[in-house]
Amino acid sequence: MKNTLAERGVFMNKALEKTFTVTEDKLAVNIGSGSLRVLATPSVIAMMENTAAELAAAELADGITTVGTAISVEHTAPTPFGAEVTARAVLKNSDGRTFEFAVELCDRGGVVARGTHTRVSVKAEKFQKKADGKFDEI
Repeated sequence: MKNTLAERGVFMNKALEKTFTVTEDKLAVNIGSGSLRVLATPSVIAMMENTAAELAAAELADGITTVGTAISVEHTAPTPFGAEVTARAVLKNSDGRTFEFAVELCDRGGVVARGTHTRVSVKAEKFQKKADGKFDEI
């Protein structure tokens, strides 16, 4: 009998696309990741994570969320201020707790970045409590 969601094929190859605008707060010069007025790599990563997190959240029970645990991204093309970009996350594998995504970001000129991203489900309240108390015993 197949027990995990992944074994039942519930999540596999589901995808989500989200569109973002390259605003001042997403520029390399304003984030501190570079000196140019182009989309910053940390912003690219945040958009990818946001899209993957939303895709995973649609499948989770109340009180459960996911946290990012790994990301590998190649940011290969610049995107200027004001442009629209689309992040896409495709769930490639899941055992019901760990979610592995293929992620990419495109602007009207084509692919800007692509990579992989892993998220793990956690009990939101318990995880937050653990984080908040992290230094209580030190």
